[in-house]
Amino acid sequence: MLKRLFHSSRIYCAVRVGLSLVFIWAGAVKLADPRAFARIISEYGLVPDLLLVPLAIGLPAVELLGGLGLAFDFRGCLKVITGLLFVFLLVLGYGIVRNLDVDCGCFSADEIHARNSLRIALFRDLGLLGLVSYLFYWRWVHARLNGACARNN
Repeated sequence: MLKRLFHSSRIYCAVRVGLSLVFIWAGAVKLADPRAFARIISEYGLVPDLLLVPLAIGLPAVELLGGLGLAFDFRGCLKVITGLLFVFLLVLGYGIVRNLDVDCGCFSADEIHARNSLRIALFRDLGLLGLVSYLFYWRWVHARLNGACARNN
């Protein structure tokens, strides 16, 4: 029963759409106030000032477009989301290792102004990476099944 549930196309679709909504929301919130997001990016000290504004607009735009693409199951969007998550995990890990007292700035305006959220955001992103792994696994299993069916016909 658990295996059937894990391979269900409805579960796959629900996870895919749910994950896409997370990235659509995150991108839209940051695009609504790119100056606040640029200030947060600058607190990490990883990006030169010249690149703060383009990054504060470009990164959320990629999140939003990647989320929309994932919602409609466009080719390559799951890889974009995966790449974003790895970048976020690296930056959050850097902030934790450096013991930075900076805002995460991941989702809501309230969270942008919340302190000490790096560890929580790291674990949340690891959970999102788990969902991404499930989507890749589901696609891999179903591609193999479809290939086997094609060979038998």
